[in-house]
Amino acid sequence: MDKLPRYRTGSTKLDDDIVQLIDDSKLVENTDLTFEMIVSALRLSLEDVERADLKLVNAALKELRYSFHVFATYREIPKCSIFGSARTKPGDAAYEAAKQMGAAMAERDWMVMTGAGPGIMAAGLEGAGMENSFGINIELPFEASANEFIAGDPKLINFRYFFTRKVTFMKESAGFVMLPGGFGTMDEAFELLTLMQTGKSELVPVVLLDPEGSHYWDHWNEFVKAELLEGGLISEADMNLFIITSSIEEAADEMTRFYRSYHSSRYVGQRLVLRLHREVSNAELSALNSEFTDIIEDGEIERIEVTDSEVRDEDHVDLHRIAFRFDRHGHARLRMLIDQLNDATP
Repeated sequence: MDKLPRYRTGSTKLDDDIVQLIDDSKLVENTDLTFEMIVSALRLSLEDVERADLKLVNAALKELRYSFHVFATYREIPKCSIFGSARTKPGDAAYEAAKQMGAAMAERDWMVMTGAGPGIMAAGLEGAGMENSFGINIELPFEASANEFIAGDPKLINFRYFFTRKVTFMKESAGFVMLPGGFGTMDEAFELLTLMQTGKSELVPVVLLDPEGSHYWDHWNEFVKAELLEGGLISEADMNLFIITSSIEEAADEMTRFYRSYHSSRYVGQRLVLRLHREVSNAELSALNSEFTDIIEDGEIERIEVTDSEVRDEDHVDLHRIAFRFDRHGHARLRMLIDQLNDATP
């Protein structure tokens, strides 16, 4: 290593030993991060952290490492997560809707992820087919092992902790479809919307899918409008973070529409860079700058070339780009900007 990170053990000898270990491993990339992770492990023990806490950190790190390994082969394939009740029975309208949704996404060359349990989770994987499925299972004492549509498949990952499982869902999903469910589904829906609203996760399409004859999400929406929106607890723009539909085709199209122009984003310095599949015209730039002044902190939205940071990271250097100083607050408005870019695509 050329230079030690500032985050160290507090012992020069231990730091030197870690450097030697890294050198012996022949690592050439991300040696600084590897150094800091080893430092964290040592400091946890040196600071007399309780064994139960060490076990939690150890298990979480192993679970995340394994999930990264499983997903690595499929990194470039978009994935849709389907959430809903484990109690839904085959033949129910919601089960059939989830099954059709899984099939619709597989037909669009997406993969499907569910919690790997029964009910809606099984239906989504049944529709997608095992070759297009991931099972993100949580170990629960009252629930059977993974459903028959993913059991034994190498794309099944078993988690001990809900938080590592949730990180995996959020990190790997390019879109979410929510069907009727209980406390777990409500938890997943509200957490997902909160993470996007606050900028703690990437903006992705979210569809609340009501099966035929159901008004589950309509009733949910009435509550959100009456208690949250009218109560001033959320903004009008936040309602653009999701759509409600009973149409499988509309739900699947919403997943793909979101990526019609938009690809991804990242911060480079003080600017938010949006990576796009096409070049944005001067007329579009003018319209965006006029429409979204409320989320532009300074300057204006402009076309840019790939940045040095992205080149160093080999981060989608072939895509078109626009960038601006985002206020880092109006993420729902940012979602509306992305929608405008997508809707303008021929």
